[in-house]
Amino acid sequence: MGFRTRLSFPLIIGALCLVAPWRQARADCQSLRIPQPPVANTTRPQAPFFIDLSGMTLDRMPPRRDPHDAHYPAARDLPDGSVPPVTVNGNFVLGPTHPVAPEFATAASVPHGRVVSFTMDSGHSVLFRNGIARDDPDNCPNGAIYTAHSEPGDPSDLRLMASHPAPWTRQVDVYVPAQYRAGTRAPFVVFGDGGADGIYPGRDLFAVLDVLIASHRLPPMIAIGIGAGGQDAQGSERGLEYDTASGTYAEWVEREVLPLAQQQAGVSLTRDPDGRATMGVSSSGGAAFGMAWFHPDLYHRVLAYSPTLTNQQWPHDPAMPGGAWQYHSPWAGAPNATGKQPGAPLMPDAPRAPIRFWFAAGDQDLFYPAPAMPDGMHDWVLASENMARVLGRKGYDYQFVLSRNAGHIDGATIAQTLPEALLWLWRDYTPKQD
Repeated sequence: MGFRTRLSFPLIIGALCLVAPWRQARADCQSLRIPQPPVANTTRPQAPFFIDLSGMTLDRMPPRRDPHDAHYPAARDLPDGSVPPVTVNGNFVLGPTHPVAPEFATAASVPHGRVVSFTMDSGHSVLFRNGIARDDPDNCPNGAIYTAHSEPGDPSDLRLMASHPAPWTRQVDVYVPAQYRAGTRAPFVVFGDGGADGIYPGRDLFAVLDVLIASHRLPPMIAIGIGAGGQDAQGSERGLEYDTASGTYAEWVEREVLPLAQQQAGVSLTRDPDGRATMGVSSSGGAAFGMAWFHPDLYHRVLAYSPTLTNQQWPHDPAMPGGAWQYHSPWAGAPNATGKQPGAPLMPDAPRAPIRFWFAAGDQDLFYPAPAMPDGMHDWVLASENMARVLGRKGYDYQFVLSRNAGHIDGATIAQTLPEALLWLWRDYTPKQD
């Protein structure tokens, strides 16, 4: 989820009317008529669709969150400029200064991997053959979302009429390290929002892998960057693939992308789920977790920046009305749901899955970007904090980093933490013959 348009719209929170500015000014968005949004519940925690404003600085949007808010799990403050140790689990708070990791300074002096690129299109797909696209008014990206309404009485259900079937094309990049030996089955990381024009092209990842593989801190591994299907958020192909809480995206990657990647790049990929990692940013970060959650037979390791663990799923699914929010927390329309009750979260009552999860958010990460959805499930920081709490209680291997002075998919935070994140993610890994 990018929401890269700069708009101002009112978010009615109790008696407050906040104005949310977006990042890039677009003159062609100024004519949008934003309907009056539903009034948000900020005063009754046990009532449906409660929005918790505690620990926030509300003089800006997105608001700045307090990493030590009483409603968040306890976290360890790190010295400014440092990153978590690669040998421990838990919750960490980065300082406000984000120096570039030293590995980037040596990237030019080590052997470089090659990158093989190819294009996929919906005409040759099975699982995503019928793509979708959204008609946005006045050429304003995401404009149809800003002007949409939610179901009366249920702000978690966005009523979007401007989405329709449409074809897609996308680029796939395959990074092959210089040390890869032909014919061997290599471990790999697959990430979304890739491709040359993607939200996360992955060139920094390729450079870090060059360094970590050359210094024998990681084994030779393949990286596969898959472009998104088009547009952003509800009603788009990108949103449909990434924000749907199901195993479909992992199955599409397995059946349709990985065979082509191996053929085009002349590599072999391991079948061992312990040697397979998923990665993503924003909605593709939420999808990365879903790939492992629904298919632990395929993936055991997940890395995500600003993962969308919120209610972005569209169309609304009555069987999973909170979308990815329900990985960790109940649907906000039934805030006390547990076990097999409608709206109950997936993870708290499920057996511990064989998943290792590294993820980060910014203290100024996204907060209720769609005006018609004050549903209690669109705070990116709270979603990550709730996920961290569940992971800790269930005994998962995880690191969660909340970065001060950082926004959504924060580039400085990625440049500071990516080498440590990869080393933590792959610690103790031993390649298997399969």
